[in-house]
Amino acid sequence: MPEQQITALRPREQPGANGVTAVAHPNIALVKYWGKRDERLHLPWTSSLSMTLDIFPTTTRVHLDAEAADDEVTFNGAPAAGEERRRIAAFLDLVRRRAGLTDRAVVDTRNTVPTGAGLASSAGGFAALAVAAATAYGLDLDDTGLSRLARRGSGSASRSVFGGFAVWHAGSPTSPPAEADLSSYAEPVRAGDLDPALVVAVLDAGPKEVSSRAAMRRTVETSPLFEPWAASSRDDLTEMRKALLRADLDAVGEIAERNFLGMHATMLSARPAVRYLAPASLTVLDSVLRLRREGVSAYATMDAGPNVKVLCRRTDADRVAEAVREAAAGGTVHIAGPGRGARLVDEGGR
Repeated sequence: MPEQQITALRPREQPGANGVTAVAHPNIALVKYWGKRDERLHLPWTSSLSMTLDIFPTTTRVHLDAEAADDEVTFNGAPAAGEERRRIAAFLDLVRRRAGLTDRAVVDTRNTVPTGAGLASSAGGFAALAVAAATAYGLDLDDTGLSRLARRGSGSASRSVFGGFAVWHAGSPTSPPAEADLSSYAEPVRAGDLDPALVVAVLDAGPKEVSSRAAMRRTVETSPLFEPWAASSRDDLTEMRKALLRADLDAVGEIAERNFLGMHATMLSARPAVRYLAPASLTVLDSVLRLRREGVSAYATMDAGPNVKVLCRRTDADRVAEAVREAAAGGTVHIAGPGRGARLVDEGGR
């Protein structure tokens, strides 16, 4: 969003000196985002749709220090370093420019989801940072503005600003950058009386050898399947919104499963190929097929990593978790439901 369209609070109104804390959760895309047409603005090639989870929260506290010469960033109790620190510092610079302030920030982030493992840690992380930093620096943003801001840290963070189901609009691909920036944001999606659960199988909590950013770039530039998948994904999104509105979990699951398989096919056809599927991933995927043969509505999805998420009815969640746990020998299994959007909390977490 152009800086002149952001309303900043006057410095004497700023709450950031005493610290601001926000909490956000990761989201799992059911219709995927894969590939950026503008890496600086984090503008995607396709729109996407996700479910925000009620597990794996990130809690981020930001307070301003007018005397500091640089930002101080800690991540899970240790000083942030490398690419992690660079991304947070760049995001804070963006917030400062929009607020018209130069004060440095002290940032403390506590993350409960494995980082860089394809479990959307950056989505919850930058959604929490966007809410806390915008408040600390006195930016007066509505939810749409917060979503645009969070997108600049991590594209999928735009969706974690909202609870439940959310769609992230890719925006106009032919508009000038400033207009495209304004047109790319997330918003809530209407759903019927769906009562879903997402069973999350963490098969490998370690960081990926190939980052999502590098894998996306390679896929877009070299995969002959990327453009056909992007076209089909647009159709998937239209069908997904209809399926959610009529609370048709089987249709939601079928769309999500074919969409993720297509995304991984684009990576496998990249040159050189990017393969996040591991032997354990395939074992869990086979267990999902067995559940369906037994009459259980269970559908898999995967992001850029080996870990598998299984969409099912909440009433079937324990049975699905048991089957997945047996297949994911050595892994951990969690049951999630739809969670809340990013929000400010007090020191007691309320």
